[in-house]
Amino acid sequence: MHSLWMLFASFLFAAMGVCVKLASEIYTTSELVMYRGIIGMTILYTMIRLQGGTLKTAYAWAHTWRGVVGVMSLWLWFHSIGQLPLATAMTLNYMAPIWMALWLFTHGWWHRTGHIEWPLIAAVFMSFVGVVLLLQPAFEKDQLGPALMALGSSVLTAMAYLQVRKLGQLGEPEYRVVFYFCVSNLLAGVGGQILEAGAGAVTWHAIDSWRNFALLLGIGLLATSAQVAMTRAYRLGKTLVVANLQYTGIVFSSAWGVLVFADSFDWHAWLGIAIILASGSAATFYNTRSTERGKAIADTDPIASE
Repeated sequence: MHSLWMLFASFLFAAMGVCVKLASEIYTTSELVMYRGIIGMTILYTMIRLQGGTLKTAYAWAHTWRGVVGVMSLWLWFHSIGQLPLATAMTLNYMAPIWMALWLFTHGWWHRTGHIEWPLIAAVFMSFVGVVLLLQPAFEKDQLGPALMALGSSVLTAMAYLQVRKLGQLGEPEYRVVFYFCVSNLLAGVGGQILEAGAGAVTWHAIDSWRNFALLLGIGLLATSAQVAMTRAYRLGKTLVVANLQYTGIVFSSAWGVLVFADSFDWHAWLGIAIILASGSAATFYNTRSTERGKAIADTDPIASE
């Protein structure tokens, strides 16, 4: 039953993507990251005070590294959501297990000459077939740059998940991990706006309507709730079930894209999404169950152990 927290988190992340895409028509990516941090910090600080928790931590460096990698991934992801169809941006971001599978194959090949992990090779190969199919419309619409950003976000996401897992093993509660990540969002958002301004004055877009306020509030509320739900799912649920339930986010985002933005895909794109979903699930299953004869999940699949 605890695994169903991941289903809830996936739905919330997809809904957040809708808010990000709508808000990106008005606000810069750095502003969206900043507001996501402000709202998340406010919510979590209130919860911590009410529950008598503490923000004191003995792992400041671990939180800092998680924040740096996580913010870079989030910035790239938010930017790609604003430029690509929602389902495309979400699906490419879910490539993180594939990168881990590729790392595992390379690691195994390097240390065990002549040993080939065929299931991992098949999963990685099929995932890239899916990417090519999914990105065919992107090539036609000059969206290759945002698509590559979404792929880069998935690489950084895998790294961030590793750090989240380590923090969990050290005994850090989910509210503290998410709170300090929100702090990183705030700092990175402000810093990004300053860098984008260069030598000129920093421009901030006003929250001049209830619609804009609702979009920004939605990003913060949905993202924070989704992160807490996801962390709880991985902590309390069955790892393999939770790891595969995360891929329902692709289904939810596809539905949101069609309903809200009237996104339409040809058979190449739908086939690409299906292949990425299947190969990602296969890689997660293989990494969790078969890698290195039962070695701890934390060392084999960071996506399945956040």
